Amino acid sequence: MNAPAVHRTVSADGTEIAYFTSGAGPPLVLVPGGATDHRHWDRLRPHLEPQVTVHAMDPRGRGASGDGPEYDIEREYEDVAAVIDAVAEASGSRVAVYGHSGGGACAYGAARLTSNLDALVLYEGWPPPNPEYFDWSPELLERMDQAVAAGQREAFADEFIAGMADHVASLGASQQQSDEIRAWYEELKPAMLDSIDTVPRTLRVWSSADSDPLAFDPEHAAEIGVPTLLQVDPAVPYWSSNVDPVVEALPDARLSWFDRQYHHAVGLSPQTVADDLLAFLGEQR
Repeated sequence: MNAPAVHRTVSADGTEIAYFTSGAGPPLVLVPGGATDHRHWDRLRPHLEPQVTVHAMDPRGRGASGDGPEYDIEREYEDVAAVIDAVAEASGSRVAVYGHSGGGACAYGAARLTSNLDALVLYEGWPPPNPEYFDWSPELLERMDQAVAAGQREAFADEFIAGMADHVASLGASQQQSDEIRAWYEELKPAMLDSIDTVPRTLRVWSSADSDPLAFDPEHAAEIGVPTLLQVDPAVPYWSSNVDPVVEALPDARLSWFDRQYHHAVGLSPQTVADDLLAFLGEQR
């Protein structure tokens, strides 16, 4: 496959949002998690490109996208909707969307803002019914702000990578899996360094998830009428323990279970992710 071609669209507040297109087939927009950009999908893309046209977006403030003067999570919903609408116009068809972690929550939020959505797949990323699981300490957030302000970007990225490897080990990941996850983040480190300024604000959103707009609202879920797949791992209790209310509130939802991937199947088992995702999308055609 050739290198992805960069395209740009303009979000509702005038911010330019970039997305990277590759592959052949029906359109699929990819929305990355909260510490990277379109490169988040580099291990997964080759498994998707023979069957779908991938449009991997850079969220605002990351990669090749612009940023607005004031941050609000709802602007990120609008960004995803803007990419969906641009891809739908260019392709002449409705668009499937796949979001991981914080990117999944943004894809979920975008689903109510566009009529061009065809299917929605969320890998451990939706507004949490139990937001207390996602609180970050004020001290940690302040320390992150100070590191970014002081230009300690690489040290911050290294601490983040080490923290993620330690976290998955605390969930029960083997030493080999922890090492593989660390290696994946090392591959993503250039993307993380480009995006590091946005990490504290993203974590603050999740730390205030008991307030609008990120908090789970069953009435909002009921408005998402497209077929929806939620991918979840019982080894990650803060996602698996709160998935049932989301499934029950969505009009057309189903669950898919990963086995001990610890929120990192995109990096650990991209073929498994691709098989599950493409099988679901194939059912909708």
